[in-house]
Amino acid sequence: MTQIPRIGRTGDESVPFPKPQKKSGARAPNIVFWLIDDAGFGNFSPYGGLVDMPVMQRLADRGVTFSNAHVTPLCTPTRSSLMTGKNHHANHMSAVPRFSQGFPAHDSQIPREHGFVSEMLLEEGYATLCVGKWHLTGIDDMSMAASRKNWPLGRGFERFYGFMAGQTSQFAPHLVLDNHSLRRDQAFPEEYHLSEDMVDRSIEYIGDLRGGDAEKPFFLYLPFGATHAPHHAPREWIDRYKGKFDDGWDAYRETVHAQQKAKGLVVDGSPLSLRDPDVPAWDSLSAEQRRVSARYMEAFAGMASHMDHQVGRLMDYLEDIGELDNTVILVLADNGASSEGGATGAFNNQQFQGGIPQDSGTDEMIDQIGGPRSYNHYPWGWAWAGNTPFRRWKRETYRGGCAVPFVLSWPDGIGDHGSIRDQFVHVVDVVPTLLDLLKLEQPKQLNGVTQAAMDGVSFAAHLAEPDRPSDHITQYFEIMGHRSIYHDGWRAVAPWPGPSHKEAGRMWPAEITGTDMDRIEAEGWELYNVVTDPAETQDLAQTEPAMLAQLKALWWHEAGKYGVLPVLGRSQRPADADEMIAKPRSHVYFPATAPVFIETAANIINVDYRMTADLTVGDHPDGMLLAHGGEFGGYGFMVRDGLPRFVYNYLGIEQVEIVSETRLAPGRHKVEFEFTKTGAPDFARGFGAPGQGVLRIDGQKVGQGRLDRTVPVMLSFSGMQTCGYHLAEPFGEYDPPFTFGGVLHRVTVDINTPGPIPDDLAMETYLARQ
Repeated sequence: MTQIPRIGRTGDESVPFPKPQKKSGARAPNIVFWLIDDAGFGNFSPYGGLVDMPVMQRLADRGVTFSNAHVTPLCTPTRSSLMTGKNHHANHMSAVPRFSQGFPAHDSQIPREHGFVSEMLLEEGYATLCVGKWHLTGIDDMSMAASRKNWPLGRGFERFYGFMAGQTSQFAPHLVLDNHSLRRDQAFPEEYHLSEDMVDRSIEYIGDLRGGDAEKPFFLYLPFGATHAPHHAPREWIDRYKGKFDDGWDAYRETVHAQQKAKGLVVDGSPLSLRDPDVPAWDSLSAEQRRVSARYMEAFAGMASHMDHQVGRLMDYLEDIGELDNTVILVLADNGASSEGGATGAFNNQQFQGGIPQDSGTDEMIDQIGGPRSYNHYPWGWAWAGNTPFRRWKRETYRGGCAVPFVLSWPDGIGDHGSIRDQFVHVVDVVPTLLDLLKLEQPKQLNGVTQAAMDGVSFAAHLAEPDRPSDHITQYFEIMGHRSIYHDGWRAVAPWPGPSHKEAGRMWPAEITGTDMDRIEAEGWELYNVVTDPAETQDLAQTEPAMLAQLKALWWHEAGKYGVLPVLGRSQRPADADEMIAKPRSHVYFPATAPVFIETAANIINVDYRMTADLTVGDHPDGMLLAHGGEFGGYGFMVRDGLPRFVYNYLGIEQVEIVSETRLAPGRHKVEFEFTKTGAPDFARGFGAPGQGVLRIDGQKVGQGRLDRTVPVMLSFSGMQTCGYHLAEPFGEYDPPFTFGGVLHRVTVDINTPGPIPDDLAMETYLARQ
């Protein structure tokens, strides 16, 4: 007879309450999301590409390949949709967080009504693990002083190891463990690579879990830094591709398109997209340009294959513990291949992020491409080729930006292995499909918050019914003014600022006005039948005006439904020198603390600033006082050979060192570097505000110099800001971590703060600003 639980005076008068049962059950499958960064439809071997991905192919052979899968053409918006099943504007993630603006669609604050799949699975008894790139937190929350509610552990993950921003060095990344920025005591070993570390950590976390519970299922979100720039890989992986891309991007497209047709991934007889006006013919390049450009692609390929190999280690581990067949593994790219290397490629892609023209590299640099002395990105001709058969690339809503590789494998739950599905699917469909496969309902509430209905449609039925028509009929696209819409086999595209940079007469991004919108609505839309013309080669806007009018109206309907407006073209360029920091600001840093995120580090771009180090000198005064970045861009405020110094690196192009004429004597001192602007930024030429720098010890000037070339937009994506040590690429002849040898009490950075102007600067500054 079953007894009703009760609490009496003593144990013999009481009946214990039963333990809660695990919701998931012993046979619930594990789940792995393998997310690849900046990879096109035609990059990888399972999709006819020339980059070998045997592990991805192994998953395709054990699952289903999708030939008509779509995402948004930008990383953060796609990631927000992958986590929630909601469109990115509904998620308030219209673009990347550093472009946030004060409108609901653009403020980078994902509503709690849009629960993450991690939160849903946690409620169902899953262990939830995130290892890799996050990039879903607004910049105001990117600090050790911020709330962690929008960090991974605040959105349903129980463990996190990775990086928070959009990119990082693969050889010396800025890592976060759970809820804190990691500080290392030593530089990364020479053999270190982030992709290897991520899989090591994933295996460790799964092993930890199995040590406590042999049956509890896990959800592992594994978003790699690969294949986003910098395209870093071990030298032996890059060299595997030596000579493979010497025929260039034109030949690559022809070869890959033929292989895609042979595999049944594109409609037989459908044309390849037309030559892109922005991409030079391979044969028009000089011999040196061809050699360097081919090496850039070898580095990308080496990085991708190296990542694939690491996932193979994870699969082998799951097979060894008997869990591979009951693990749902999803492989997806977050957007199409990236054009951010520009027309000629970039040896230091931080120049692009910093808003200046990029150095394309020379024969002398070839051996360094892909290694720790580079921050490389291939030319956009390789992005065009990587998106074969489609046109254009990441950040644009042609299919080259948003049609991506997508493989789903679950041997115990999905049959028809090695098959292809050509139904239209979108990233918002992933979470509804996963819940469908797990036989779970979307929760009505999560953490006490009523949940909004998802925007996606489950495609689980297509896995069992290969000929079933797509259930996802309509999908809008918009990124920074570039718009399109899919509806039942048709696509309408409104490219902004034009179909190509050459045709537009200006570069993207560009602000869009009401006058621009009127012109686009009148004459700027294109129309394609993507059933017969998947590569968008034949514009039918003139011959099918009724269909175009229907799709244009439908785009505006969807924009209203999902909160897209206002449409913002966005330029990264501030309107004037002081816009980025409009009021005085002061920062105080202490030694031996965690690295400071670039998003919330002291912003010294286009402003007056003063750095003051309060320190005590002993027998060994050398070391870093405050640093941000390294040899690819940044500054170092330091003491070397007993002399205070300020080193400014203009994104790897020029490095200026201002050195004290006086050594530091033993005792307590205040060492100061002050920069005063003497002109305005020249954004068109890639120059920030020039100015005069002065070093002082205890108020006395001991050195000065000019900084005529400063960074106009963003300082560095490599080394984070650190106080009292420096672990990024050195600014000079010293070895990391270059810990300060005396006692560093604090460093203060005052920005745009009024103060007494020294006599030696007053007249020069006055005259320069007239």
